Amino acid sequence: KMGYKNLETAGYDNGKVYGMAPAEFKKIVNDLGMKCTSAHLGQEFTKEKEAEVMSWWDQAIAAHNELGVKYMVQPWMPVTDKTTLDDLKMYCDYFNTVGYKTAAASIAFGYHNHAFEFRKIDGQLIYDFLLDNVSPNHVFFEMDVYWVQEGGGDPVAYLKNRPSQFKAVHIKDEKEIGASGKMNFKPIFDQMYANNIKDWYVEVEQYTQNDPVASVQQSYDYLNKADYVK
Repeated sequence: KMGYKNLETAGYDNGKVYGMAPAEFKKIVNDLGMKCTSAHLGQEFTKEKEAEVMSWWDQAIAAHNELGVKYMVQPWMPVTDKTTLDDLKMYCDYFNTVGYKTAAASIAFGYHNHAFEFRKIDGQLIYDFLLDNVSPNHVFFEMDVYWVQEGGGDPVAYLKNRPSQFKAVHIKDEKEIGASGKMNFKPIFDQMYANNIKDWYVEVEQYTQNDPVASVQQSYDYLNKADYVK
């Protein structure tokens, strides 16, 4: 009723989406006049567990193929003070392998950032290392503009400098969209449109009214009134 048209899920487990069969969840969404276009999910990777992890992905891909999404996105990876560039390279190779698997189901595989990717390991920015070491044909990046900025990066510069690697965007603020005054969304949207990015999702980081529905409505209203949002 608010006007949102697309959804991105974050509730996959053991072949089900929010506890439902993928086809059941898809029907609920479609009956509301909406589409589920993306999904957040993922697995930690080690060489020892490779067969188990890849089997998990095979089931997940089958479920999300049934759901009908365009994108499957891993929204985290383990990084500690002991993480090395070799560890990052292993994850890049892991993501490439998953990307090959999703591509066989006509689904694109991506990675979603938080702020920790803007730390350095051996003098290299983690985010840049990831961007440089994945296969651009098999791994895309879903930019969370708030976390890029919080990490010290410039979301507009990344979109401008690497247009082919960003296919989707999280429009996010510290609170509801537009509520903190920290985020300047106009140049971000201008660059998104210049890049022909069509898939973006509102993510509300904090529900300051203790009412998620009110916060999501507030975020919609803010963007709906903005003359830079087409």
